[in-house]
Amino acid sequence: MGADFNQPQRQSIVGIFVLFFYSLQQYAKAFWPILVIWIFRFDEINTIYLVVGIFGVFAVIGIISYLKYLNFTFYIDPENDEFIITEGIFNKTKTAIQLYKIQQVNINQSLIQRLVGVYELAVDTAGSNKKEGNIKAISHELALDLKSRLLENEKTDHIDKAINSDELLNQELIEAETPFIKISFLSLLKIGITSNYVRSFFVLLAFFISLFDHIKQITGRDVLHDENIENYVDKSQVATAFLILFIIFFLTVIIINLVRTIFTYFDYKIARQKGSLLLSYGLLNTKSTIIKPEKVQIISITQNFFQKRMNVLQLKIKQATGGDEEGKKQLIEIPGCNQTEKDAILKLLFQKIPEKGFMLKPNFRKLGFSIFLTIGLPLIGFFFLRSVVIVQLPLIDYFVLLFVIFIGIVQFFIFKNNRLYINDDFIILQGGAWDVTNKIIMPSKIQAITTSQLFWHKNINIGSLTLHTAGGNISFQLGNFTAIKQYVNLWLYEMETSDSNWM
Repeated sequence: MGADFNQPQRQSIVGIFVLFFYSLQQYAKAFWPILVIWIFRFDEINTIYLVVGIFGVFAVIGIISYLKYLNFTFYIDPENDEFIITEGIFNKTKTAIQLYKIQQVNINQSLIQRLVGVYELAVDTAGSNKKEGNIKAISHELALDLKSRLLENEKTDHIDKAINSDELLNQELIEAETPFIKISFLSLLKIGITSNYVRSFFVLLAFFISLFDHIKQITGRDVLHDENIENYVDKSQVATAFLILFIIFFLTVIIINLVRTIFTYFDYKIARQKGSLLLSYGLLNTKSTIIKPEKVQIISITQNFFQKRMNVLQLKIKQATGGDEEGKKQLIEIPGCNQTEKDAILKLLFQKIPEKGFMLKPNFRKLGFSIFLTIGLPLIGFFFLRSVVIVQLPLIDYFVLLFVIFIGIVQFFIFKNNRLYINDDFIILQGGAWDVTNKIIMPSKIQAITTSQLFWHKNINIGSLTLHTAGGNISFQLGNFTAIKQYVNLWLYEMETSDSNWM
């Protein structure tokens, strides 16, 4: 028999240890300055007081964790079709989540939860910027059963649900264990070494800047402007040293990105589950989430030159979210799938493979304006500061020339790849310079449409378009305004007549 979620239930008893660890982690973040003082003044602190203090802190956190476990209950209210969670020690909180509003139910497992053999279940609804329900410690079988009940939004008889609970649970277990797509380790390696260069570069750059700043504060010496640096590197070898450092830095970026990709998406499996996609992945922290086709808002397919040669790509799925920041956190990524796997995923989510139709391309003025912003304005600023900067950096003119050439090439390819494709069932926005991304939406998922046209663009008949969805916006600037208005009228009609259940 499946679990009876109509009665209040507590988490697994070993959840006390999980709650203790998370509470300890929170207090450590809050009181880390005191911990640092203890470390540096360890010899000055009385050992007995230190041991008693540590024991007292652990005892208090243990009691708090036990009270959190004792007062945390969850159940499903069949009369009101609500999922109820009660929690709190002194201030009790009762959260009621209507079942039909539930957007996602994720089953995750951190390293600590893996050690004690429990899972975390997180409930998310559209239109909110946080998780409404979070159960830290339940068994995998119970988590699957509860997830099945929470996502069963149809108005069916409660008795029938109870009777078929075992059958539904067994079906989910079988489907979860037989994925129809499995991202191989080799595909993750390909994605790891061919993507996210810019993000990894700036993360590493920020790390080194922070490191040099801390060294300066501790030692009082500026490593980057140390007068004795010429003793370590001969002037004739500066170019060689710079090249070696650049190669090391670039390899470090690739290694960091590769490690992050493998740890995050290791053993990526995609299984079918009652017409939806069940995703599970992770090396240390495992995550399991479900994607319902009707909830999908935007699908992005990204691929660069190297990935095209290796037959891998990145697929990102956006569902309805409570805001831009939360949308970034809830973005679902499927890295390393090939063309065949991509088509299988798109066919399951859209019932057909999207095709590009009528093409709109931006006016050449978009390229000119982008070059003015990214090259023209910086050059104007450099013109006024050149006499000051050139004293410290005699080779600055060469760097400026390289900057102009590089940014010019980037802007050209951004303009060349920027296209809007429209057919009866899909809208596809293509963009990007090196990583070319195709964002796919269905007209029925559009919430609002914004068109704009500057008065000096009327004579040349160009304007801009923004499509607003619950998963974010997509924009296309300076296209043929007559064609844009024609399609906007068609989309507005489809918005009014559509009965799709995407919330």
